[in-house]
Amino acid sequence: METTTIGFIGLGLIGGSIAKAIRKFHPDWQILAYNRTKDVLEDAVFDGIVDIACTERDSRFALCDYIFLCATVDYNLECLPWLKETIRPGCILTDVGSVKGEIHKKVTELGLEESFIGGHPMAGSEKTGYENSTDHLIENAYYILTPSEEAGLDKIGKYTELVTSIGALPMILTWEEHDYITASVSHLPHIVAASLVNVVKKLDSPQEYMKTIAAGGFKDITRIASSSPHMWQQICLENPENISKVLDEYIRLIVQAKYLVDQKDADGLYQMFDDSREYRNSFSDSPSGPLKKEFSLYCDIVDETGAIATIATILSMNGISIKNIGILHNREFEDGVLKINFYDESAQKNAAEQLAKRNYIIYER
Repeated sequence: METTTIGFIGLGLIGGSIAKAIRKFHPDWQILAYNRTKDVLEDAVFDGIVDIACTERDSRFALCDYIFLCATVDYNLECLPWLKETIRPGCILTDVGSVKGEIHKKVTELGLEESFIGGHPMAGSEKTGYENSTDHLIENAYYILTPSEEAGLDKIGKYTELVTSIGALPMILTWEEHDYITASVSHLPHIVAASLVNVVKKLDSPQEYMKTIAAGGFKDITRIASSSPHMWQQICLENPENISKVLDEYIRLIVQAKYLVDQKDADGLYQMFDDSREYRNSFSDSPSGPLKKEFSLYCDIVDETGAIATIATILSMNGISIKNIGILHNREFEDGVLKINFYDESAQKNAAEQLAKRNYIIYER
């Protein structure tokens, strides 16, 4: 039986994570890849993720059953004419871009519609690069598929099965639907986060008191402002019409909020917050989408040398993996606590039980 061969052009955060997920769930599949930064490609081979390191426009991509375009949008577009002459019949060509219109139009222009199914895993991080990729980044995340009009049901079915097999949740949309939806739930939040950070920067005093006391809530909703400025510049340039539409509605609501504040409209203010609370609480608790659910607990610790190491040792002895750990100071916890993040809910609950047995005070939020 012939092995499945997967090709990657670009091994950044998303490309690297998909490759690692494929290696995890399909260890016998062959993965070949090209990346413009040679060190990244060497690391992927050393890690056992990539079997064959390719050169630019390598003829061996003709062996692939799937090719993932995971480089910058402009480079992905540059690759399409060459790939048209390279890919074998039956190969599924896909991308992972946050905007679909431009690449679908180029695919149509080149007559690649039978091969192309756009893809966009709704997962990510403010961190970038292969070094931050993981085999579980897209786990339980929605993975949007935008098939070309000429893509057959057999190819759509195969790609859907692949997405499911690596732990993601496939959803099929047209590229037009995708670009409008992501303008609202992905692109607008990044613009809002950047604007919030910039307004505090503008209003802050020379002593930077605002920056100093910015608490958990502000940091949480502006976390994505630490994302790559180049990437988000390109996204805004690629999806301007949809982003402009949702910005118009957002600006209207901001102006309305200012009016309610200026008028001291108690009922209107309450309704604004209540409507948003009810709608936000209706969201699924499943850890999917670009902002994943956290599995965390908060633990009081004694302020002495080795306190954090002791907790880490307890968890390690019980086979509990820690995703992240750090001291948290905010108004909710007056003296500060240790915040521990886990990869899943079972690890969180097990950790709480083990630490409680040893008389640690545990808070769960």
